[in-house]
Order: sequence, then structure tokens, then C-alpha cells
Amino acid sequence: MARKSNHSLEEHNGIRLTSHEKVCAERMKTLFKSMDEVKKEIKELRTDMNKGKGAVNLLLILGGFVGILAGFFKWNG
Repeated sequence: MARKSNHSLEEHNGIRLTSHEKVCAERMKTLFKSMDEVKKEIKELRTDMNKGKGAVNLLLILGGFVGILAGFFKWNG
């Protein structure tokens, strides 16, 4: 059984390393793309949440005014 020379082993390992780097680069590209999408979705959720907080505050203020008016007319009217 003949052994491969060191030169052919180095070439073979170099080819394997190159193909591995290509696979890893593609994976990293996919991961970065996914991370960007997640960041975008988080920003959208934050804006939606802030809108909801504003709506709740508005409803509380309006409810307070309605309560004040109802109390005024009930006890002073």
C-alpha cells in the first residue's frame, strides 16, 4: 500500500479547507441576514408597543374626564 506524499496531502487538505470556508461564509451570511431581520422586527414591535401605550394613556385621560363630569353632575347637579 503506497502512502500519499506530503505534498498531495497538503493539497487535499487545502481543498477541504477552502470548501469548508465557503460553507462557513454562506452560513455566516445567512446568520447576518437573519439577525438584520430580527432587529427590524424588534424595532417594529417597539413602535407598535409605544403606539399602544399612547392609546391606553389617552383612554385613561378621557375616562378620567368622563368620571369627573359624571361626579360633578351627580353630586352637584
